Amino acid sequence: MTPLLELQDLGVTYRTGEGDLQAVRGVDLTLQPGETLGIAGESGSGKSTVVAGVLRLLPKSATVTGRVLLDGEDVAAMRWGRLRAARWSEASVVFQGAMHALNPVQRVGRQIAEPLRLHTGASATEIDTRVRELLEQVDLPPAKARAYPHELSGGQKQRVMIAMALACDPRLVIADEPTTALDVIVQAQVLDLLGRLVAERGIGLVFITHDLSVLASACSRIAVMYQGRIVETGDAKDVITAPHHEHTRALAAAFPEVGDPASRYAPATSEPLPPEGERDPQQPVLLSARNLRVHFRDRTGTAVAAVDGVDLDVQRDEIVALVGQSGSGKTTLARTLLGLQQPTSGEVHHDGRPVPASASGLRDYRRHVQLVLQDPSSALNPRHTVYESVAEGPRIHRLGGNERDIVVAALEAAELRPAERYLTRLPHELSGGQRQRVVIAGALALNPSVLVADEPVASLDASVRGEILGLLLRLRRQLGLAALVITHDLGLAWNIADRVAVMFRGELVEVGPVEQVLLEPHHEYTKKLLAALPSPGPDDARYAG
Repeated sequence: MTPLLELQDLGVTYRTGEGDLQAVRGVDLTLQPGETLGIAGESGSGKSTVVAGVLRLLPKSATVTGRVLLDGEDVAAMRWGRLRAARWSEASVVFQGAMHALNPVQRVGRQIAEPLRLHTGASATEIDTRVRELLEQVDLPPAKARAYPHELSGGQKQRVMIAMALACDPRLVIADEPTTALDVIVQAQVLDLLGRLVAERGIGLVFITHDLSVLASACSRIAVMYQGRIVETGDAKDVITAPHHEHTRALAAAFPEVGDPASRYAPATSEPLPPEGERDPQQPVLLSARNLRVHFRDRTGTAVAAVDGVDLDVQRDEIVALVGQSGSGKTTLARTLLGLQQPTSGEVHHDGRPVPASASGLRDYRRHVQLVLQDPSSALNPRHTVYESVAEGPRIHRLGGNERDIVVAALEAAELRPAERYLTRLPHELSGGQRQRVVIAGALALNPSVLVADEPVASLDASVRGEILGLLLRLRRQLGLAALVITHDLGLAWNIADRVAVMFRGELVEVGPVEQVLLEPHHEYTKKLLAALPSPGPDDARYAG
C-alpha cells in the first residue's frame, strides 16, 4: 500500500542575518490511511517546520532538501495549480489558535464555505447543504453557521476549524496544537471527534503537540523531535510509559499523572527544591471571600451569575489551585478578589480587613495581592527593558530604598541569575520562561503576601513549565508566600498545590486537600474533570480509574 504521507531524509535550512539555521535534519516518517501519528517536541524542535514543509508553506528564506511524497506524488514537483488544489482536497491543516485563524468579521458558515467555493464547482445551495453537514459532523448545530467567532466558546471555534479542514474531503489532516488552550473536558471532546473522523472516514491524522499524554490518547504512533531530529519513535503507549531518550523522559515528566506519588510536590525542575519544613496548620488567612456573588446582564437583560455564593480562603504558606473548565467563573472570581471587578454582593477580605473601595485604598491593597498573567508577551511592554518592567511597580507605589537593589533582589528571587545579565534586555531577547520570570519578579518587587496566578504555565513549553512551577513552590517554602493558581490543568494542581477548589457554573462545588479532592472526589463535576484527563488506554493499569 502506498503511504498517504512519506518524508524521506527531509531537511529545512533557514537563511538568517546571522547565517544558516538548520531547523530540520534527516527526518524520515510515513503515515498510512486510517493511521494517527503524533509529533511531540518543544518550541524550536522543528515539528511545525516539518508540517509546513509537507504543503510547501515555508517562507522563501527556507531551503528544503529530501523528499515529501503525498499519496506517492512529490510535493516539490507540483505546479502551483496542482499544489493549490492539494492543500484542501488532499491535505488540510487545523491551526492552533482558532480565534486568530478565523476572520472575526465574517460568520463562521461563510468561512467554512470558502474552500468549497474556491475548490469545487458546487452551487450555492449545494454549498449551504455541505456547510450544515460539516457542522453536524463536528457536533455543532447548523444554526451556528450564522455566529461570529467571538460568539463561540474555545471548543466551538476549534470545531469550526476542523469543519473547514474537512470541507473538501481531504485524505490527510494535520492538527497543529489543536487542544493547547482548551480545558480538559473540551480537549477530550475534540480528541474524541478527531478519533471518530479517523475511524469513520479512514483519513490519516498528524497531531502535533508538546503534551505526550494527549498524543498517547489520540495517536497510535508517536515521533519525538529534538533540535530538528527525530530522537525516538514507536507505539504511543510504549513511548510514554517507557521512554528511551532523555528528552522524551523530560517531556513525560513535565505532565504528571494525577495520583502518581512520585510527582507530588515534585515539578520537573533542574533547580533543587528546598526541603518542606514543619508547617503550621493554623496559618493566618490572608485572602478570603465570603458569600461572593457577581452577576452580569445578558442581551435580554436577564441576570447571569458568573460567581454565585463563593466562600474561599487562602492561607499564608499555601498554594490553592482554582480549577474548572472555561466559563466556570474562575477568572471573574480572581478579578473580584483583586478588586478589578465589583461584586454584586458578599465581601473580600485581606489579612482580616475588608478590601477598600476607594482608588487609593485599592492601590495599596494591590501592592499586597499581586497578579501574574497567563501570557508574559502581552504582560510586558516590548519597549521596556527588564529593569524598567520590574521597577515600574515600586515606582508607582513609591517604595522606599534603593530602586536598583529592589529590582536585582526581585530578579534573583525569580531565579534570573545573575540579575545584571538581564537588566538591559528587552522582552524579545528572552525565552518564554524568562519572560514569565520577569513578570513574577515584577510582582515580587512589591513584597506581596499573595500571588494570584492566572494560568501561569499554559503558554509555556514542557520543560519551562516545570521550572516555573518549581519557582512557585520554592517561593512558598522560602518566603511563606501564598498563591491562588487558576488553571484547568488538574496535573498542575496535583504537582504543586496544597488545596484545590473546583468551580462549576459560578459555584465552588468541592474544596479540600488535593489528595482528598482528586483521589476521592465527591461531586459529579469533579469526577467528570478527572475522567476527561487523557490516557494511553484502559489496558494500562496506571491510567485506570
